[in-house]
Amino acid sequence: MRHLISGAAGFIGSHLCDRLLGAGDTVVALDNLITGSRRNLAHLAHNNGFRFIEFDVTQPVTVDGPFDHVWHLASLASPREYLEHPIETLESGSTGTRNMLEIARRDRARFLLTSTSECYGDPLEHPQVETYWGNVNPVGMRSCYDESKRYAEAVTMAYHRTYGVRSNIARIFNTYGPRMALNDGRVVPAFLDQALRSQPLTIFGDGSQTRSFCYVSDLVDGLIRLSQSGERYPVNLGNPAELTILDFAEAIRRLMGSNLDLVFEPLPADDPRKRRPDISKAKKLLAWEPKVHLDDGLRETVEYFRQLAPA
Repeated sequence: MRHLISGAAGFIGSHLCDRLLGAGDTVVALDNLITGSRRNLAHLAHNNGFRFIEFDVTQPVTVDGPFDHVWHLASLASPREYLEHPIETLESGSTGTRNMLEIARRDRARFLLTSTSECYGDPLEHPQVETYWGNVNPVGMRSCYDESKRYAEAVTMAYHRTYGVRSNIARIFNTYGPRMALNDGRVVPAFLDQALRSQPLTIFGDGSQTRSFCYVSDLVDGLIRLSQSGERYPVNLGNPAELTILDFAEAIRRLMGSNLDLVFEPLPADDPRKRRPDISKAKKLLAWEPKVHLDDGLRETVEYFRQLAPA
């Protein structure tokens, strides 16, 4: 099979490239490198089945086909990134999604959109199930990301209904692992960055807000299973094991073998108080659920960042 992947130099995109190439498929990878990194794909430079093109998918995509599968992962996914680049974030979800859908329509290819748990906003239902419509501030600071993904889901469904595009929508919850950007502001890389530099761990609010953390290999497995399914409506992919931020800080302390101090800062506006996926749908339709324990995944992630550190 031949795949076209946007956001391929990003954290999740690069792991997806690895998995598809490992299956013997060919991959054309697109990324404008606004947040992605060539380093994430450097190990694929001599793979005959792989081609990287530096390209912004908010521009019309003119890559020659045909493709069997189109994957739209391009997005500025962390608060630090999308607050610095709100227009680009909105464009990647709107114009970028439609441009990638046009390639899928052109080639009669399958199409998968990576959406987000942020579609649920600061949820009033817990855990979050796909039929919940969310509690999103459409004009808040985070709206550039939340609404870009909500629009992306809407236009994907419109292409399916209007043109018969065989589409899938993955709502991804917090994912972590090697190749994350340490400076992207999300809790896993932020804590690991501080811990590796023996600095205090920064807690926003009182630390009672919750998150769930899925290792990247589990997430990619879920994406591939979803891409092979006939489910057109959104499917949650994430780990239902829920931790408070304070509990997660303790897990980092145990892992690093250090009683790092904690510092507390004000909670950012519209920051979700609870985040936990209901993955009943993924279990039933995809026979999928996470397998990697948090401690094991964090050890792999820490080892990756330690190898990157200058001697």
